[in-house]
Amino acid sequence: QVHLVESGGGLVQAGGSLRLSCTASGRTFSNYAMAWFRQAPGKEREFVAAVSWSGGYTTYADSVKGRFTISRDSAKNTVSLQMNSLEPEDTAIYYCAADLFHSIMGPPTDWGQGTQVTVSS
Repeated sequence: QVHLVESGGGLVQAGGSLRLSCTASGRTFSNYAMAWFRQAPGKEREFVAAVSWSGGYTTYADSVKGRFTISRDSAKNTVSLQMNSLEPEDTAIYYCAADLFHSIMGPPTDWGQGTQVTVSS
């Protein structure tokens, strides 16, 4: 089990940028895959981006490709999501997730508490 804490959410205008961070504790950070999900009001939680245990493999939802970048820093036990060219449709609660059983992201085993991102038009 790991403890995940997100930060960096907030209110931004369309076209702007935000950087989310997730700090992990409780288990060796470099041993498992990490990801970001989001949930907009009235919608189901959806996948946003994932990074492998080594940081060498990343994958993105089509809706964020070319705008969002996921990365991890094993020295700081953090995974980040750089979000550029934000759109009102990106408004959601963003959740950090871990898959403790795989080096490439599978079904999440642990979740953070979420951070709100609001993009105004």
